[in-house]
Amino acid sequence: MFSRKVGSAELQLIQGDITQQKDLDAVVNAANAQLLPGGGVAGAIHKAAGSELVRECRSLAPIKAGEAVITRGYQLPNSFIIHCLGPVYGKDKPEDELLAKCYRNAIDIAEEKNLKSMGFPALSTGAFGYPLEEAASIALQTVIDSMPSLNSLKIIRFVLFSKKDYQVHFREIENLIRE
Repeated sequence: MFSRKVGSAELQLIQGDITQQKDLDAVVNAANAQLLPGGGVAGAIHKAAGSELVRECRSLAPIKAGEAVITRGYQLPNSFIIHCLGPVYGKDKPEDELLAKCYRNAIDIAEEKNLKSMGFPALSTGAFGYPLEEAASIALQTVIDSMPSLNSLKIIRFVLFSKKDYQVHFREIENLIRE
């Protein structure tokens, strides 16, 4: 686990399962436009949250790349789920700005709800094809840039499923901290 204080909040990186983060107020779902169960993170979150999540999501869909919406957490150990639609690499342009917008919008929602903690997966890096190194750099830089102005959020955690995802994010955070 990596942990670093930025402003009044703590940035964390861990390898793990985003559906098992019992100490976070909200987790972020790598959603599709219709906010329906799918593969990867969206499938795992929907499965763990239960069927009530699909019903709530229907009223909020569709969303566009870069947008985020919030629902209850249902059977997850978290009170809320923030659903973000990341860009499809090579299709949604400008993908770097849309990816950064996902992270900013999710943080803005968490702040509006006065949440103390949230967890992100590596948005857009699975089925949406975003190269992991580039996505990690954008995600971490966006989050770090937002942290000094946070009011309620005290913990922002990247929950990275695979060892490779964790290692890439760890290298990127080391590069950003050195700069």
